[in-house]
Amino acid sequence: DDASAAQLAETYGFPVGGSPGLRAEEMLAAAGREELDVLWSSGGNFLEVMPDPAGVEEAMRRVPLRIHQDIVVSGQMLVDPADGGAVLLLPAATRYEQSGGGTETTTERRVAYGPEVRGPRIGEARSEWEIFGDVARRVDPERAHLATFASGEEIRAEIARVVPTYAGVETLTKIGDSVQWGGTRLCEGGVFPTPDRRARFTAVVPIDDDADADGRLRLSTRRGRQFNTMVFAERDPITGAGRDAVFLAEADAARLGVGDGDAVTVVSDQGEMAGHVHISAMAPGNVQVLFPEGNVLLPGGRTEAASGIPDYTTRVTIRAAPSGRLAI
Repeated sequence: DDASAAQLAETYGFPVGGSPGLRAEEMLAAAGREELDVLWSSGGNFLEVMPDPAGVEEAMRRVPLRIHQDIVVSGQMLVDPADGGAVLLLPAATRYEQSGGGTETTTERRVAYGPEVRGPRIGEARSEWEIFGDVARRVDPERAHLATFASGEEIRAEIARVVPTYAGVETLTKIGDSVQWGGTRLCEGGVFPTPDRRARFTAVVPIDDDADADGRLRLSTRRGRQFNTMVFAERDPITGAGRDAVFLAEADAARLGVGDGDAVTVVSDQGEMAGHVHISAMAPGNVQVLFPEGNVLLPGGRTEAASGIPDYTTRVTIRAAPSGRLAI
């Protein structure tokens, strides 16, 4: 908001806007309209985590300069830019290799410290904070000292100074050290950081597409949180399903005339996905596929109004492959 933006502006000596930035889906929409001059991606992979991969690829092609800073080569780095465009790759060290160690924050707000794993530098890979520091020195040499640090310890001290909620992060020095931002309990005693000290709830209403169902199944993707797959191997150790699994209720499989392991094609208004049936305990009328494999079935541009999170559901039909053979 304006107040926090003004605080940062006073701290670092340049105007900071008080309006929110663009969310992931909004960035891609702006890129598709050729409204982005530069897209700097520090980790992540829009091409594999967002709905409508083909539309994502076309939008990224329209950005004149893309900078990809990551610890591995990812699919979005390989998207050819439009004529006259450029792609710059900046190799980064992992969180375990970065100078002075680093932190990660758990889902229960615990900031845990991890020391630097000593070893040789790999090629041109550097700590990400070192890369950003170099950019600051080139952009504004006179004020670069405000964003110049000699170690991870100095950065954590700066965080504690500028963001009081993270008080204690500057004390993390050895493995096992952690601090819970905001204290053990947030809003203890029912007092919330709002003008009237009361909580505010937002109703999240699913997009209603039942009117357009036409007998099709409702498809959802199996994801961990927003942009994470739940399966990190070729086969799910919990369900035994492969990455191309099409999870169906037994009643729906019988109605469609398919059995466990049969080859099928999942068809939506957006695209198609070939896979194999995996009978699962679920409510009839639904079908599930893994993320990100199922993203080819999802239309882009549909987001939940309050959070801006893309819609990872759609309506589909299931088509059996001839003679049980997988259609490629």
